[in-house]
Amino acid sequence: MHEVLPKVFAARGADGSEIWCRDVVLERDRKYLVSAHSGTGKSSLCSYLYGYRNDYSGRIVFGITDIATFGIGQWCDLRCRHLAYLPQEMRLFPELTAMENVELKNRLTGYRSHGDIGQMFERLGIAEKAGEQVSRLSIGQQQRVAIIRALCQPFDFILLDEPVSHLDESNNRLAAALVAEEAAKQGAGIIATSVGNDVMLTIDKEYKL
Repeated sequence: MHEVLPKVFAARGADGSEIWCRDVVLERDRKYLVSAHSGTGKSSLCSYLYGYRNDYSGRIVFGITDIATFGIGQWCDLRCRHLAYLPQEMRLFPELTAMENVELKNRLTGYRSHGDIGQMFERLGIAEKAGEQVSRLSIGQQQRVAIIRALCQPFDFILLDEPVSHLDESNNRLAAALVAEEAAKQGAGIIATSVGNDVMLTIDKEYKL
């Protein structure tokens, strides 16, 4: 990222941020924590990196290519094969079951077997909820479903926007271990945001937003 700043922050500038208006390099096989108070742009940062929003100044470069030049086909390829994302609001389909939400993503990528997915449900303690409609699950259970869904693809980086905000310490540890294990298998980088919840990851670098 080169001198990136949300346009809405243009009047106030970087305001002491270690991300905004800086040159920041994020590398594979490393774990990053971006910590900040609410309203300082954590979700905006993830949306910029994932290509959902472009209301920023500066440049974001993947490899040697400015993402502003990417077309729909390039973004589809990136999101299926190189860039996983767990948004803060989860974006699950409430009328579908937990398993259907995950399988919907997996059909796009073809990355996981049904057995693999079942094992992840088991590890996160929600195997008995796989057939339940998402609308009937607790927020913490929904968050675990969304984490499993995010892992149903190959990736070079995974973006986690407040990934454990609704989990207790025990489930936090289980989820963090699963994400870290999968990232290690793929040699991938982890970029997680937090407002103070301990994401239970061994962090290589922390940035204050």
